Amino acid sequence: MSPTAGRRRVVVTGIGCVTPLGTDAASTWEAATAGRCGIALLDDVDERLSVRIGARVTGELDCGDLHPKELRRYDRTMRLGLAAAREAVLDAALAGQVDPDRAGVAIGSGIGGIGTLLENHRSYLEHGPRRVSPFFIPMTLANMPSGVVAIHHGLRGPNLCHVTACASSSHSIGEAARCIERGDADVMLAGGAEAAVNDLVMAGFANMHALSRRNDDPERASRPFDLARDGFVLGEGAAVLVLEAVEHAAARGARARAELVGYAASGDAAHMAAPDAESGGAARCMAAALADADLAPSDVDHINAHATSTPAGDTVEVESIRRVFGGHTEAIPVSATKGMTGHLLGAAGALEALFCVRSLEEGLLPPTINLDDPDPDCALDHVAGKARPAGIRVALSNSFGFGGVNAALILQRSGA
Repeated sequence: MSPTAGRRRVVVTGIGCVTPLGTDAASTWEAATAGRCGIALLDDVDERLSVRIGARVTGELDCGDLHPKELRRYDRTMRLGLAAAREAVLDAALAGQVDPDRAGVAIGSGIGGIGTLLENHRSYLEHGPRRVSPFFIPMTLANMPSGVVAIHHGLRGPNLCHVTACASSSHSIGEAARCIERGDADVMLAGGAEAAVNDLVMAGFANMHALSRRNDDPERASRPFDLARDGFVLGEGAAVLVLEAVEHAAARGARARAELVGYAASGDAAHMAAPDAESGGAARCMAAALADADLAPSDVDHINAHATSTPAGDTVEVESIRRVFGGHTEAIPVSATKGMTGHLLGAAGALEALFCVRSLEEGLLPPTINLDDPDPDCALDHVAGKARPAGIRVALSNSFGFGGVNAALILQRSGA
């Protein structure tokens, strides 16, 4: 199928990530396809918390040749975004290959620099106003990962940040693609960054009864679609895709890893935090993405589900999939990778889109781990337990979030 006439086609020419599974795309993908889990008991959180498990990035971050003094002025969200973007730029061989006025950045974050906010609030209370960092304000802004990535790569095109909870990075990728399609840019670095695994955020989510309380069994706590699921596990990380107009990529001899052929966004207009019980918003979003790609439901070969492991959310997503795909539903293998990575909030969608790119390239679908007793209300063709070989052509990635926000991305194998 061909994209809508009159707009420029968009390909993915580079990928980069730092996640609880690895500090680059290769190690993250290897761990994901092996079914490894990045969730652990946290030894530095308040012992009064009812939930003390999470998924953090471990190991050194490669942010390039930045001086340590400069890095100290960056919130962890910014450093994660810089590391993921650096890898993506290297992967795309982008340096010196673009007009900086025609290249931009769109890195979303659901919460932004909350770690810096908490640190400076403590300093204010204990030592007074003079101890608040002069870098406090810029470090806490959600758009600052986009800002510093643009600064360090000299990209002067559109500089955007979408703050739409757990759909932030999927919206960033989709809207960045729109910039390229309509001719506002030739290249966009798009994705998400999040670093919110701290006492305050964990207490808030726990008091909403959104988090799993399996403190005694961290690696089995996130259980998408499982009958015994009891909530998500908070994670951190960043993922960035280099999006490029197909003719621009061809002119510089760049490799097209996949093509982004469809995107849509919708709203539930139902509840501040709970998913739409009628599954209308999510279903409309997926249907609109298919229409945007000029694809039929039967063209989709794989879904990377949002599937956070919450009792209500997983069920609603399955119902929305059934509404859109009808009789084709049982023929679509579904992966839910948050069982391994935890929930990266504003960075989750970009990481899962990256997984779709790798699945299209390798013909290998990452597994849904901890799916020991599938919920009958969540019956699908689950890629359960271990990775599955599959020569797929089209993959769909879902992202949903608080405020009733929905995003769907459709990626197609390069040359398909």
